[in-house]
Amino acid sequence: MKVLVTGVKGQLGFDVVNELLKRGHEAIGVDIEEMDITDEESVNRVIKAAAPDAVIHCAAYTAVDAAEDNVDICRKVNATGTGYIAKVCKDLDIKMMYISTDYVFNGQGTRPWEPDDVREPLNIYGQTKYEGELLVEETLDKFFTVRIAWVFGVNGKNFIKTMLNLGKTRDKLTVVADQIGSPTYTYDLARLLVDMIETDKYGRYHATNEGLCSWYDFACEIFKQAGMNVSVEPVGSDQFPVKAKRPMNSRMNKDKLAENGFVPLPSWQDALARYLTEIEY
Repeated sequence: MKVLVTGVKGQLGFDVVNELLKRGHEAIGVDIEEMDITDEESVNRVIKAAAPDAVIHCAAYTAVDAAEDNVDICRKVNATGTGYIAKVCKDLDIKMMYISTDYVFNGQGTRPWEPDDVREPLNIYGQTKYEGELLVEETLDKFFTVRIAWVFGVNGKNFIKTMLNLGKTRDKLTVVADQIGSPTYTYDLARLLVDMIETDKYGRYHATNEGLCSWYDFACEIFKQAGMNVSVEPVGSDQFPVKAKRPMNSRMNKDKLAENGFVPLPSWQDALARYLTEIEY
């Protein structure tokens, strides 16, 4: 199978391309230099020239706070560009996988979000990803919308790298304890996404590593596994004012994966242990 992957320079796109190659598929990784997703002509030209069997669309504008001040560019990337890709996939009659986020929900309550729950985004980033979802769903029959959360990978910045760097110069940190979710390793996620794209079990899915924690719990486990003696103090989100509102509840129901024969991801603690052997710190 020939698969075109957008956002190859990002944490997830990088791992998806590697996983495709490992399985003997032909992977075409593109980033802004090869294909500007905000330019319809560029999207048409590049995808049609590649003539893939599927597109895995990982590229996104993910600077959540900056998005509040850069609404136009955020919307062009996350919504308009996604629509261009969906249109080409329809023209070519190929499948498309759109990587989305739990930020399409309102982040309230404690119940895990179901794939078909009402979408009420909290911020500009979530709103534009929601608009992207709608464009994919309205344009295509052969689509996977896969919502992910709390992602970390070898390629790029993430919470783990931030904590490890802070831990080198500080012996005490305060970390938010009232936002709950599931840390997710892009290496594990990439394996699942390729499992999915090899099938025609279309629809909306949620995909994260197993288990729940707060950012505070996550930080404590990072320092424990890394063997760093850093004291972490739990605080409320109100101690860290940010421009874009964050979801308190990022719990996501992943039952649909197992129902469709996909293997759930390992626990986030297991993923963290493997990740720490892959990076230098």
